[in-house]
Amino acid sequence: MSISIPRGTQDILPGEIEKWQIIEAKARELCEKYQYHEIRTPIFEHTDLFSRGVGDTTDIVQKEMYTFEDRGGRSITLRPEGTAAVVRSFVEKKMFGYAHQPVKLYYMGPMFRYERPQAGRFRQFVQFGIEALGSNDPAIDAEVISLAMNLYKELGLKKLKLIINSLGDKESRIAHRNALVNHFKPRIGEFCHDCQNRLEKNPLRILDCKQDRDHELMKTAPSILDYLNDYSKTYFEKLQQYLTQLDIPFEVDANLVRGLDYYNHTAFEIMSNAEGFGAITTLCGGGRYNGLAEEIGGPETPGIGFALSIERFIAALNAEGVDLEINQGIDCYIAALGEEAKDYTVGLLQQLRLAGFSAERDYLDRKIKAQFKAADRLNARFVAILGDDELKNNKITVKNMATGEQTEIGLDSFIQHFQELHQ
Repeated sequence: MSISIPRGTQDILPGEIEKWQIIEAKARELCEKYQYHEIRTPIFEHTDLFSRGVGDTTDIVQKEMYTFEDRGGRSITLRPEGTAAVVRSFVEKKMFGYAHQPVKLYYMGPMFRYERPQAGRFRQFVQFGIEALGSNDPAIDAEVISLAMNLYKELGLKKLKLIINSLGDKESRIAHRNALVNHFKPRIGEFCHDCQNRLEKNPLRILDCKQDRDHELMKTAPSILDYLNDYSKTYFEKLQQYLTQLDIPFEVDANLVRGLDYYNHTAFEIMSNAEGFGAITTLCGGGRYNGLAEEIGGPETPGIGFALSIERFIAALNAEGVDLEINQGIDCYIAALGEEAKDYTVGLLQQLRLAGFSAERDYLDRKIKAQFKAADRLNARFVAILGDDELKNNKITVKNMATGEQTEIGLDSFIQHFQELHQ
């Protein structure tokens, strides 16, 4: 009986993984420019971290987490998102005491959610995200958004749409919350079971419901923008001013609600407008979370961040027909003829690699013609040909596969001469 891959997961094979590596390298490059530093947290955490940090009214906590009991009887969860774990580490390692503030971090790695697999959605998926902790300046909100936008643009995406909203501060949210309860309560029985549960716990989440999105009360629900106090209005205006200054187009959508409970003030999503991308257009989501550190036992610490899916990034590139330039091919293939020559090429191959070249040789005892075919398949720039006679004469022939030109050089100075040929 054969064993197949679990549903909702994928194997990323050579030929495809190179695209991931390009995206990951560009993300790291941008983070260095923006002065965000990598953090790596465990793939599993105590379940309570996500119940408290993500929010027990969210779909993630209620329906999607991979949770199990370990041998010590502790409830453990495979991480469904990155922010809660990063903030947990920030609190536990007392990063709030670092001399340089705000603390700017990024992460990259697999996340796990028990979702219905569909195009662009997996049960194990890879997220890249950043978190900036310790600043209440709307300028850093604009910086976080600009990093995400620049990552997409620098890798060739053009059909992007940025949506922003303000969820307000605590005072504004309480006022809006009360208005939402009064709006939905008389007819809450017409909504799904989840929405009925959310009415008192977190009515803002009703606006994020996919099942009842077309209900008439959704269209007339009170807008958070009508309940922003002066501080929240000024904050949101400043963010818009900075985005304009950075030449980042945006649209304000009062119905934008992030799916996690810890957000306040800035919320944003970046979407793909590419034709044929699919029904789920969101590429990246993020926002400000000024109460999360306190929720998990730390001091009052403002924070802002985003997370994006590498899988959806690649899907958007494919939808726009963007081909990432993959560095395929090798510098040199060593073709050997004769037992002594084959034995000698083991060391020669090592010399090439230690000199910084990508190189390969035959391991299947193929004829010289088949070795040349293998070199072609590997897109080798040069083929170094060594036979037993050449070995006795301390010579090796190097062929430029593009021009067909052949050069005979001494084995003792092979690496030096190859470096000159390769330039």
